[in-house]
Amino acid sequence: MPELTMLADYGDLCGEGPMWDRRTQTLYWTDITGKRFYRLNWVTREHEIIRSGFEVAGYAFDERRGFVVVNAQGIWQWDGVNDPRLAITEADGTKCQMNDCIADPKGRLFAGSWFYDPSREDYPLGNLICVNTDGSAHVVDEGIHLANGLGFSPDRNRLYFSDSVARLVYAYDYRESDGRVSNRRVFKRFAPEEGLPDGLTVDAEGFIWCALWFGAAVVRLDPDGKVERKIQTPATQTSSLTFGGPDWTDMFVTTAGLPDSLLLAPPGYQPESVYSGGPLYHMNLGIPGRDEYRCRIAFRTEVTA
Repeated sequence: MPELTMLADYGDLCGEGPMWDRRTQTLYWTDITGKRFYRLNWVTREHEIIRSGFEVAGYAFDERRGFVVVNAQGIWQWDGVNDPRLAITEADGTKCQMNDCIADPKGRLFAGSWFYDPSREDYPLGNLICVNTDGSAHVVDEGIHLANGLGFSPDRNRLYFSDSVARLVYAYDYRESDGRVSNRRVFKRFAPEEGLPDGLTVDAEGFIWCALWFGAAVVRLDPDGKVERKIQTPATQTSSLTFGGPDWTDMFVTTAGLPDSLLLAPPGYQPESVYSGGPLYHMNLGIPGRDEYRCRIAFRTEVTA
């Protein structure tokens, strides 16, 4: 078994979204519920909070500087220093209440919206939204319960997208030239006792890694959706993961300390008797990951928050 070590522990309520910046050898991650955003210098192993009081639910690097951020209010442009700028709140007349996102090879942004409400059986379903490089935003798919991790195959022909409430990871055919996604199908269905598919990433060999909320694990799926390996973690609410490091073989795993979505927990799950999580973890399996794409979006006029 690989050695899993703790890199930082800020008691994250909902640690999420680890992202590696190869240009600076820096890891970023977020605490969505705690509204804190972090960075870790891999050379010195020093880490710090770089923004508080602003919800970063998901983000992608901006090619010019900083980040494109998504959260419950919409889609933001943030240079990483000054105050973020709210750029998009609606797409095709639907609210951009977003959870996770990814930049595509051409610099577009794909992001998922969600309106999951466990107190209602008829809550509205969310969408997969694409923000084009000209700043226009459009719905490209519908019917998502709780949008989560996204990832592209190395050949750029597939987009993977997890719906946590549905316990599904979908696969789409993806066309790089115009960003078209089509032919949504179930790539992997998780049983209730396995947990909920949350954040995901794709390694250099085309295998899909998915964090399992309530599952205390990350799994590696082959391109046909079969489990190639499963690695247990100390935290039941394992939320996301990414590759990084000088040779891309370091893996960073986020966890969440605040028990959440308990109505979706496996049978017999008792939050008071398990360790939910909160720290950022690290391991190295010798399997290389890949660099993330960066956004190149010319956002339109700022909207009012």
